[in-house]
Amino acid sequence: MNKILRLSCVVTGLLLCTAAQAETNWPTRLIRATIPFGPGSATDVVPRLFFERLGPELGQTIVVENRVGGGGAIGTAAVAKSDPDGYTVLAHSSAFTITPAINPNLPYDTTKDLSSVVMIGSIPNIMIIPKDRPWKTVDDFLKDAKTKGSTINFGSVGVGSAVHISSEKFRLAGGFDATHVPYRGGPEVIADILGGRIDFYFCPAATALPLIREGQVRALVVSTEQRSVDLPDVPSMADIGLKEGVSNTWVGLLVPSKTPREIVDKLHDVSTKLLAKPDMQAALKKMGVVPMPITPKAMDELVVKEVAANIALLKNVK
Repeated sequence: MNKILRLSCVVTGLLLCTAAQAETNWPTRLIRATIPFGPGSATDVVPRLFFERLGPELGQTIVVENRVGGGGAIGTAAVAKSDPDGYTVLAHSSAFTITPAINPNLPYDTTKDLSSVVMIGSIPNIMIIPKDRPWKTVDDFLKDAKTKGSTINFGSVGVGSAVHISSEKFRLAGGFDATHVPYRGGPEVIADILGGRIDFYFCPAATALPLIREGQVRALVVSTEQRSVDLPDVPSMADIGLKEGVSNTWVGLLVPSKTPREIVDKLHDVSTKLLAKPDMQAALKKMGVVPMPITPKAMDELVVKEVAANIALLKNVK
């Protein structure tokens, strides 16, 4: 009996060593990355660029899948419930902290079931309008909007999306009413802005900048506290005295919360080194992405803070 017990202990020890060795050697096979938004949006193209370059850094292929629905909840739930082995990752945006305010009955706990890994960066949202609208400045718009009420409308990529929150913060801070028109994705909103069917859209810089540069739309204000270096002539929310309207869209990487710390740390370190490379920084800058170098712990704390703030904000939204 003692020999059997000793043999069992040896086998158990070997298994534990093998498991530890497997974690140390991570990754040893293909990694699956989920983006819970539709193709073509800023929250799709930015992480796709990141994953395209991260794969070679890790020495493995990263397969990216769009799992759309529920304001990002469907794709997020799938990752939250996946094996915490480092081979299933989630690229999400600020909408991650908004969904709990929209749907308190999510199939996952936003602050407990997923752990932060790295911030790819933040993307200012730019208020764009059809080029034939009469408003030359954001002050022109605000004066007009306060008299027109809900006849003013704005688009978003869905209820509870980061761009929806940017619009609502601006509306509440500016003291005007407006009608929200949700779409399935960014390309559909852009089509209706270009067609003059909606009045304004807080569009991520990655998508807005080419349209602005080509003169297809007009930019009135940037959602952040500071002006965008790409649009030095466009005022920020702070510039127009609406600090309550400040908002930012971040894009980051998360994994199931029980993923071994060694894997999270390695993924964070490799990602951080990639994001610091000049060619990567240049590619992200071209898309209007601003670096946001924070630790996984700081990112987790940001998530908790934003969830509480968004729940409070959306109590004031119709």
